[in-house]
Amino acid sequence: MAEWQQEGRPAHPLFEQAWPEGDYRFFQLGFVVDDLLDAAARWAAVFGIGPFHVLAPIEQAWTFRGSPSAVNIQVALAQAGPVQIELIKQHCDRPSPFREWSRRGVSSIHQLATVTHDYDGRRRLLQDRGYELTAEIDVEGYRVGYFDTSADFGFFTEVVASTQVLDQLGRISRACAEWDGTDPVRILTRDGYRVP
Repeated sequence: MAEWQQEGRPAHPLFEQAWPEGDYRFFQLGFVVDDLLDAAARWAAVFGIGPFHVLAPIEQAWTFRGSPSAVNIQVALAQAGPVQIELIKQHCDRPSPFREWSRRGVSSIHQLATVTHDYDGRRRLLQDRGYELTAEIDVEGYRVGYFDTSADFGFFTEVVASTQVLDQLGRISRACAEWDGTDPVRILTRDGYRVP
């Protein structure tokens, strides 16, 4: 068991901070893009961030603006020091916070993400401050909320509560820390990865 797991709560040394109690600093910047592979290659070439881990498209069930719905998205992830870069491509035309945000041809920041072990408390705090819970995923312990903080801050705030997410992010972070510059865009497969 990792040292950060021994306290019995979903903490992680990359994200945990002492204040405010129980919450975690922003750990991820999310960008809506039109071309996932091209955007990942540009981030790697210009900023030296990589390798980008391109996950398979998923059909994600969620509640959007109060009604059950789903969205088909694909993401690419890479660690840039203490902050993860998430590139998001929506593959369907259904309404979503990503579709509403999309600016054709421009890679634009969409969200800042934070991890918490008190999802209900964080949800309540943001809603009490007047931020709409635009979309929410609540599936088998995986809870994510997208709060519309754009009027005040220019982006959505994503709140994540899942130890599985922390474990996956830790693996990606380690791969990026050890990256030797080869294969900057990696499409993940069952047997490892392939390049575009």
